[in-house]
Amino acid sequence: MIPTAESRYNQWVREHYRFLLRSAWALTGSRALAEDVVQDCFTSAWRYRNQLRDARLARAWLFQIMRRHALRHLVPDQPLVYTEQAPDTVAPPSALDDQLDVVKALGRIAPIHREVLVLYYFDDMPTAQMAEALDIAPGTVLSRLARAREALKAALSPAPTATASVIPMRKAQK
Repeated sequence: MIPTAESRYNQWVREHYRFLLRSAWALTGSRALAEDVVQDCFTSAWRYRNQLRDARLARAWLFQIMRRHALRHLVPDQPLVYTEQAPDTVAPPSALDDQLDVVKALGRIAPIHREVLVLYYFDDMPTAQMAEALDIAPGTVLSRLARAREALKAALSPAPTATASVIPMRKAQK
């Protein structure tokens, strides 16, 4: 039996909905907005389904569409405020505080850094597939990952306190 366009579309929804929802949530900070973004993504995917040339690249193609929709909803220079826990994640209470710190820090870094971290760590996407999804070279993915890790590390670091910036006095000369 030859698969129809509708059956291929239904397969995309079954296979990629959770991935796209997690990614959209990480990019927008809101589950409700992420659900809207993913719905818009699938609507566009249906409309432009003939543009996908290689079915093996459906995940990357869908991510590109979702990313465009998510970026349309972001307000420039406004930090994200994550309103809920990530979709489909269950953590023991002891790890919840650490997860919330990371999620809040993700909201304070640039979207290009946030998206590579989400794809790599949250969605376990290989760098070659990330390059396809983001429409960049694989080397660029690796350099963005390195910069993103540094940005996340800085966002997780506590702000220096007034006492930490005090310059020590020099010893008196004899």
